[in-house]
Parts: sequence; structure tokens; C-alpha cells
Amino acid sequence: MGQTAIVLHPQVRTLPTSRNSDALLEEACGLAEAIELQVIHSEVIKIFSPKAGTYIGRGFLDSLIKKIEFEEIYPVIIIDCSLSPVQQRNLEESLSCKVIDRTALILEIFGARANTHAGRLQVELASLSFQRSRLVRSWTHLERQRGGGGFLGGPGERQIELDRRMLLERVVKIKQDLKEVERTREIQRKNRKRTDTPTVALVGYTNAGKSTLFNALTEGNVLAKDMLFATLDPTLRMAKLLDGQKFILADTVGFISELPTELVEAFKSTLEEVTQANFLLHVHDASSPYLEEEAEDVNKILGELGMLHDDFSNRVIHVLNKSDLISNKRQEELEHMFPNAAFLSALSQTNFESLFSLIEHKINTNSSIYCFKISSHFGDARAYLHQNGNVLHSNFDEDGLETLKVRLSNANYQRFTARWPDFG
Repeated sequence: MGQTAIVLHPQVRTLPTSRNSDALLEEACGLAEAIELQVIHSEVIKIFSPKAGTYIGRGFLDSLIKKIEFEEIYPVIIIDCSLSPVQQRNLEESLSCKVIDRTALILEIFGARANTHAGRLQVELASLSFQRSRLVRSWTHLERQRGGGGFLGGPGERQIELDRRMLLERVVKIKQDLKEVERTREIQRKNRKRTDTPTVALVGYTNAGKSTLFNALTEGNVLAKDMLFATLDPTLRMAKLLDGQKFILADTVGFISELPTELVEAFKSTLEEVTQANFLLHVHDASSPYLEEEAEDVNKILGELGMLHDDFSNRVIHVLNKSDLISNKRQEELEHMFPNAAFLSALSQTNFESLFSLIEHKINTNSSIYCFKISSHFGDARAYLHQNGNVLHSNFDEDGLETLKVRLSNANYQRFTARWPDFG
């Protein structure tokens, strides 16, 4: 049997939330299972206000100690909130078990899922930022120890300064490596812009079905499981509309409520694919009873990335995935909430037509259809149109002239006429 876990969600009366406590507990259990922890007990703890030393009350803590001792189990205790270093240490000493909070749990998941070099660097940077704040606070009592002539620190101070320096040196090294990753990604983005191929980024709450939709649109093989944070590293693939028009689709990490600040900061270079995309597909789980709250969490994180609300509204297409699991009445409610949204099922690949239509409309906002007559002497011009435009129709006349009906972006049309002015 693998590592066991007890998951506890504190419901604090003085800290009201828009989300149901049972749903939050279920999500926390899902996070634990995402790193293959076997949840043997989960519970919502009702407390009036957090206790300074242990967060949870003494009465519940004593009953939990008795349960652990009686059953002779020593699981990981997951407290679904943010614990201070002192609270975490006091709980571990009382329970004789490893105790982690929500931030540490999500960091653990990201650490297990990072497959690329950039992903591992970003997770390590987030983890070190998290550890650094805890290291400083945890060792505060030792910083007061002085020795020698007053200018040499005692053993406690020397240890924390050593730990701090090692952490800072590693953080600086990782940030340098990530700058190189950012530089490479920026070059790749400039190359994509040069070809004028539009980029579409998938965003949404974790487990909304983004990776399943990504695979359906690109015939890809990105990991798509009914699991929180199944996808971590960004993936870009070429996709086509029904008329053959190409665009680049980017799959990104799923968002979640109370996403640790350390992760948002560390993953900014990855999430730049979102902010730099021509437009976004915001994938919702239509069957989720907390769809509105999940959508708000996504909007909040996009705001933290510097995306303005108006900018986001103008560049987004709402995709209501898993719509085959909802009633007609619920669909009517969502249609009112998200006008001009695409209702589909990525798993069964049904009702994609409305999504293709919406993507096509967005892509073609800054393009037009042109007709050209080109002789065989201008093979390079013909090749340019096929490579940079969407050829809708082509035929040859008796004189060997080819008539091309092509959709071109405004930028590509300007480039074409600048190079071959006779066809302008």
C-alpha cells in the first residue's frame, strides 16, 4: 500500500467563502490523489477563527492524536489552507506525522509533473521561494544568539546565514537559466509572428478538459486524464480549421483557486504564451456546479499575469466542455451567461462546428479575400500565397494562367504586394 493521507479542510466562520466547504474538501482530496496519496480520511473542520499556534483547535487536535495512536497509522496530514512555519512545526510535533498545507501540496504536484527542463526549473524556483520564507521565519529565535566579540554570530546565526546564502545562490542561478529559456521562447514567438500564423491559447480551471480538447483539435497525444494538473508543461501544435486554415494551439497548465503566489511568479515565462496569444479559448467544465466560481478564479490569475479585463474580454472564446452531461435548462442558463459560446464534448468530439466557426471569425477579423491571376513564370509568388495564405479556390485557364482565390492577413497582403507590385 502506498503513502496514506488525512485531508482536513478548515471552515473558518470569520472567513466566509463563495465555495461550498464539501466541494473544497473534495478538491483537496483530488490534489492529494494527484500525487498518488491514498486518502484514508477526509473531514471539514468548523472553527470560529484560526489558532495562532496550531490553526485548528485543541479539542479536534486531541481527537486526531487519539485516532492516529489507536489505529497505529502515520499518514501525511494535509491541512487545506496556508499554515505558518510555527503552526506547521507545532502540528508535526503534536501529531508525530508529516504535515503540509495547500501551497506545499500544489508545489509537490508540480514537482512530480514537471517533465521539461524549463518546467523543472520553474518548480524549483517556486519551491525555493516557499522554503526561503519559511527558513527565515523558522530560525528567527536563533538569529538573536551572538558570540565572540559581538561581531561573530553564534552557531545558530552562522547556520541560517549559510542556508540563506545557498538558497539565494541557487535562486540566482535558476533565474539566469530561466532568462535563457525566455529568450528562446521569445525568438520562437517572433518567428511565428513573422509567418503571421495566429496563436490560440487554451486556459481554464484544472480538469476542465483542456488537454482532451487540445488532442482533439491537433491529433496530439498530450496526457489527458481525469486528474487535477494532468498537464503542466506548455505544448504547442499546429491545428486546422475545416477550410484548411492553420493556427497554432497552445495547451497550458490548469488554474485553481488559491494558486500559490510562488507558482504564479515562477511560471510567468510559461504563461506568457497566454498573454502573447492572438486570442484565448477559455475552457469551462459545463457540468461543474461551481462553474461561475472557477471562471472567476481563472480571471483572477489572468489579472495577476497583467492581462486587463477589457483585453481579456475582447480576446476570449468561451468553450463549454462536457455539455453532453448537462440538462437543457442548465444549457439555457449558461447560454445567457456566456453569449456566443461553443457548447461541445471534447471527449466524444461532438458539436465542434460552432467552435470552428468562432475561431474562424476571430482569425479572419484582420484578413480579407483576394483574387490573383498568376502565370507559371511567377512560381515564387504562387508559393508565397500557398505558404502564407489560405487558398480557397484555384484553377488554370487555356493560356496557363492560374486564378487563385486566397484569404490573406492584412500584413501578408502588404508583404505580397511590396514584393510583387504588379499583382496588387
